[in-house]
Amino acid sequence: MEDSNLENRTAASTFFMDPVNRRWLASAAVLAVGLIAGGYLLGNGLVRAREADRSVTVRGLAEREVTADLATWTIAYSATAEDLAGAQSSVDEDSNAIRAFFKEVGFPAEELQPTGVNVSQFTDNGVTKFTVRQRMTLRSTDIKRAQAAVRRQFDLVRRGVVLEEGSGMAYTFTKLNSIKPAMVAQATKDARASAEQFAQDSGTSVGTIKSATQGYFEVNARDGDSGGGWGVSDTPFKKVRVVTTVDFYLR
Repeated sequence: MEDSNLENRTAASTFFMDPVNRRWLASAAVLAVGLIAGGYLLGNGLVRAREADRSVTVRGLAEREVTADLATWTIAYSATAEDLAGAQSSVDEDSNAIRAFFKEVGFPAEELQPTGVNVSQFTDNGVTKFTVRQRMTLRSTDIKRAQAAVRRQFDLVRRGVVLEEGSGMAYTFTKLNSIKPAMVAQATKDARASAEQFAQDSGTSVGTIKSATQGYFEVNARDGDSGGGWGVSDTPFKKVRVVTTVDFYLR
């Protein structure tokens, strides 16, 4: 038995003393260390990748009340007669009455312009008749004066002008671009606040923005739907609204 062990030790010693075998063992050891280190780094990298991919998508809201800076009042009226000249004469009288009205309330003549005319012919109990329809439009940046004029629109009726459907005042806010950057920043701040609440509840923290989408800007009546015609339902007081969608990294 002792002779056998001695032979084994001698063989092992001879094996390790061989330069070729030593180089082979060294290469194998390096390879093994590399595989272990590579496995660790790969696993750690996957963990970091999963952590980097953690994110939360939230929406941010920004609203602002503004006052319209453009008033557009469209007045539609018509006249019917058995001859075209008679119908046109009546429409001309209405046009003069409208111009006189706007001059009295203080608008420059160039702010009121004809914007459309239509002539139709029909038969009523065998009698041919003509109807002339016309539109005139006021465009003004004097919002207070426009409001005062709308409140007096019945004066036009007293002068014989019959306002048709489609007549009405519209107020427009034209300076949206001047408030867009500040509102987007406000909406993004609101989105971050929501993300921070989510992160707090989940035991994480909010990182940088992964992606963001700016929503459409909406300009509506401040006090609700202003739809309808006849100039009294719209209002110069508007509410601008934007909703952004932001994806934040979590860490």
